[in-house]
Amino acid sequence: MNLMKSVVLTLVVGGFGFAAAVQGQTKGEKVELKTLPSPVQKTINEKAAGGKIVSVMREDDSDGKWNYEVAVNSNGKQWQFEVSPSGKATNKKQ
Repeated sequence: MNLMKSVVLTLVVGGFGFAAAVQGQTKGEKVELKTLPSPVQKTINEKAAGGKIVSVMREDDSDGKWNYEVAVNSNGKQWQFEVSPSGKATNKKQ
């Protein structure tokens, strides 16, 4: 009976993983800069201006809109900003 429960649990968990993959990126998913559209890459590189890009995360809002949140280290401080899918910088966070 334990084997049957393990098989069912594996199938259920695998099904959820497959459904998440089919739906695309989820909230807070890390993305590679080089995979983003050119306007987004350009804005990120300009805004980072010599700082080290630590991470780029796709952030989904509850209203279905999304953007990229970028973390940068420069002069010993880490700061963040957001970029829309079209490449427009939307805000800066400290």
